[in-house]
Amino acid sequence: MSNTYNVAVVGAGSLVGEAILDLLAKRKFPIGKIYALEFATDGEQYVDFGNKTLDVEHVEHFDFSSVKIAFFASTEAVAAQYVPLAVAAGCVVIDDSACFRFEKDVPLVVSEVNPQAIVGYKQRSIIANPGSAVSQMLVALKPLHDAATITRINVATYQAVSGTGREGINELAHQTAQLLNARPVEPKLYAKQIAFNLFPHIGNFQENGYTWEEMKIVMETRKIMGLPALGINPTAVRVPVFFGHSEAINIETEMKLTAAEATQLLRKAAGVEVLDEQVDGGYPTPVTEAVNSDSVYVSRIREDISCPSGLSLWVVADNVRKGAALNSVQIAEILVRDYL
Repeated sequence: MSNTYNVAVVGAGSLVGEAILDLLAKRKFPIGKIYALEFATDGEQYVDFGNKTLDVEHVEHFDFSSVKIAFFASTEAVAAQYVPLAVAAGCVVIDDSACFRFEKDVPLVVSEVNPQAIVGYKQRSIIANPGSAVSQMLVALKPLHDAATITRINVATYQAVSGTGREGINELAHQTAQLLNARPVEPKLYAKQIAFNLFPHIGNFQENGYTWEEMKIVMETRKIMGLPALGINPTAVRVPVFFGHSEAINIETEMKLTAAEATQLLRKAAGVEVLDEQVDGGYPTPVTEAVNSDSVYVSRIREDISCPSGLSLWVVADNVRKGAALNSVQIAEILVRDYL
């Protein structure tokens, strides 16, 4: 990566945008000039980039022809409006929203799982980043699928409030403070109280009884793995955790994998850290391991006692850093190394 590239981060003030900027600096991405952009800014907003401070500019007035790569860490509405403008100006866009994930001519990429799909950016100059729950799940499942061919996935995701953005963090923090001071709480962002509570509801309910978040898990997983008929049964739960998604995963495979074989495969896998000791505390949690980590942690690896070719796993990762921001940056690193 001897060349340098001018880069823009749209949604630079979001949780994911801030993490992208941090990772670009720490991983020494070959940047010429970098621009921090927001859809709504008062002109007095600043973000950190390494040891520098960047002024946040309004995306409406930005000339995308001045950059080669644009990271979008904003809403679907912002992506729908400004990604086409960026592409028309000659940018390659890496979009973290769900705006383009299901379009056939837009590659949906997890860097450790299907990096070869990045070449598909040439069709529309857009690469989509999947949801954090899917990203961490597939980093853990890819080596097992390669070895034994997964035929079915049953997953319950326990998703942190940061998946809803800064508003989710604020709601959990406010409600927690209220309750600890014996004051009543009134849910605003979520349908029910989130502090000291959890609920199986992320996204709008669909006609089949699943929520939109659950159906995104199905559709994104199938697209990334290239298995349009793969059986996937998800349940998405919002939990009172600030950062870090956790997942209880059960898989069935064509060929039997023992727990020992699965553990050995996972220990060698890129992006994975196995922490699996059958003692008190011998497993990862969002707070103690995942937060601010670049790894997907796997534990509780055990053979399913209800079927002959099943495995169960516990998977934890920082949804903002690993699940969203790092994958976006890793996509960009492969893009500039192999394609630009």
